[in-house]
Formats: sequence, C-alpha cells, structure tokens
Amino acid sequence: MAKISDMLPSNYLKQSDFPEDYVVTVRGVERKNIAMDGKPAEYKWLAQFAEYEKPMVLNSTNIQLMAKAIGSDDTDDWIGKQVIVYVDENVSFGGELVGGLRVRKHKQVPAAAPRPAPDAAPRPAPASTPRRHEPPTMEEGVF
Repeated sequence: MAKISDMLPSNYLKQSDFPEDYVVTVRGVERKNIAMDGKPAEYKWLAQFAEYEKPMVLNSTNIQLMAKAIGSDDTDDWIGKQVIVYVDENVSFGGELVGGLRVRKHKQVPAAAPRPAPDAAPRPAPASTPRRHEPPTMEEGVF
C-alpha cells in the first residue's frame, strides 16, 4: 500500500524525506512565493541543498538555527557549508505537536595529524633523575 507521504507530493522537503539525520551542503538561499496557484502571494525563504532537488522552506526558527550552525548571519556565507537536517518531533504548529525539520551544526571530524616517521637511530634512554648534591657524611670517611 502507498504511504500518505507518497500520495501527497510536495515541492519542498518534508519530514518523510529524512528517515535519519542527514548532512547537507547549502547550494543557495532565495526568497520565493510558495502560494498555490490562485492564492494570495506567500513569500518564504528557501534553502537549496546540493544533495536534494527540492528546497527546504526556512521558517524563522530554522533561519536562526542555520545562522548559528554556520556561524554567520550573512546568507552568502552559507553557500558551500554543511549542516545536519533532522526531524524534531517537538516542533509545534497551531498549538499541536506535529514535528518538523530542523538544522544543526555539522561537526566535521578533523583529519588525523600524520604520525612522525620513526627515527632511524634509537633515541638514548632518558637520564635518570639527577640526585641532589649533598655533602659527604662521616660514614663515607670524609670529614
């Protein structure tokens, strides 16, 4: 049987497009009229990701989360940056929990630093801890 999400296609990304958290690369940000034909204009900000054909509608919360995740409130700085898109079950709309898409920072794992090549010659063993110099005692035969 078909799922409701398959029966109601959307021009925009939705929860069912993200069965798990997904790293995406911002390809563009634009403001566009998303109203259905014959309806009054409804302009929204959209984020286009390199990994998807459909854009994600950005509400005010996701605009702020995107800026925080990328570290800039200038959308020109967002291009080429990666974030994680995930489903947050705690998103409410009209006073009801309906779930929705959210973004967060993508913590890229830095490449491991190359290990230094082993030295050709073995290193000398570290010197033992130097002892404090103390004057000779009578038992040592020195007065």
